[in-house]
Amino acid sequence: MSANHVSSGNEPLTLINVFQVDPAHQEQLVDLLKRATDGIVNAAPGFITSTLHRSLDGTKVAMYSRWRSKDDYQAMRGDPRPRALLEEALSIAKFEPGIYEVVQTYLPLNKQNPGGGG
Repeated sequence: MSANHVSSGNEPLTLINVFQVDPAHQEQLVDLLKRATDGIVNAAPGFITSTLHRSLDGTKVAMYSRWRSKDDYQAMRGDPRPRALLEEALSIAKFEPGIYEVVQTYLPLNKQNPGGGG
């Protein structure tokens, strides 16, 4: 991937979902999202990766996920198994979903490379 790479639309789908939660419920939300993802969502066709994050102040939980395609993601959403867990999550948190495309990826500069400017 070049430094100025822009997605052609044929690349994996990226989701960044942010949940606002009362700090008293952050661990419960994390647990619900783990249970929905582990063995259910991550077993769906087209699933690539997912990373679960929690804010240090306790007010947010974020999930970064990648899917092979939008169709694969939509098919997983039709699966009733994670639905009850996600509905319970939404009873304690506000949800801000987002579907993104990668515009550019940055990697660390190699300080040992004489041509690397470092």
